[in-house]
Amino acid sequence: MKAILIYNPTSGKQNFEYYIPFIKEKIKTKYKQLDISPTKYPEHAIDIAKEACENKYDLLLVSGGDGTFNECVNGVMKQDYKPKIGYLPSGTTCDIGISLGLSKNIEKALNIILDNKSVKMDVVKTNDRYSCYVIGTGAFIDISYVTDSKLKKKIGHLAYIFKAAQEFFSIPKMRMTVYHDHGKLSGIYSLMLIINSKRVAGLNMVYKPVLDDGQVDVVMFRSFFPLNSILYLISYIFPFWSTPLIEKFKTTQLEVRTNSKESWNIDGEYAGKGNKIIKVKKQAIEIFVPKRVRERYFVNQ
Repeated sequence: MKAILIYNPTSGKQNFEYYIPFIKEKIKTKYKQLDISPTKYPEHAIDIAKEACENKYDLLLVSGGDGTFNECVNGVMKQDYKPKIGYLPSGTTCDIGISLGLSKNIEKALNIILDNKSVKMDVVKTNDRYSCYVIGTGAFIDISYVTDSKLKKKIGHLAYIFKAAQEFFSIPKMRMTVYHDHGKLSGIYSLMLIINSKRVAGLNMVYKPVLDDGQVDVVMFRSFFPLNSILYLISYIFPFWSTPLIEKFKTTQLEVRTNSKESWNIDGEYAGKGNKIIKVKKQAIEIFVPKRVRERYFVNQ
């Protein structure tokens, strides 16, 4: 069997290359061949992942943050043949990795890949782009890609908190109409999150996520100026609670219509503005996770 490692050399503390010799030795206990490809420019991981599918690698190892993982998934989803994915989280927050119970400790993460069974995981398509974690628009949604990378390297997750404090008084009002499996919602909202995970920006936002049922969790916060932040706090403390001001539901698809000029964020990266058509691709990729995560979040296989 053969494997390929795609890694982002500028991710997180930017010291991943130090671990490559150890990774080579560890992976070769199960895979005869390991090729290594660092990313060199934005969206380079998409191209490398496509080539990995075309060359029929058995394992696609990904190291980086949520954005790097997202690029690899986009490359894989556009191909018929899809290798199994092993994720080595090395970004600043790595919500995808944490939600999947994957450690930033390289040895522990590799043991999960080499010693555990893979599971099939849902992927979400937004217009022509794929994601595994979160799609959002509104308050604080640009934090992950506008926060200074040097500051993130120095103080980690605190950099996001400082940036959020700067945006505290600029919470938007977005007029939206949303069509979903169960009907339609209309109104003025400050934040919308479409979640295929447990965590968003380091916070637990979904009580009991299921990641292989072909559905996403949607959380919509109605505009409640100047007390919007209280709603966000309530949702964090009580992720199972839905109110007239915090609407939560599950759906297999969405159509979002808005004239808002607010940006969309997909898995931590800028994703344009305006209307979106969102569909869940059930169990579209295969990824290695710990046994306890399989039993908790992947209940349909």
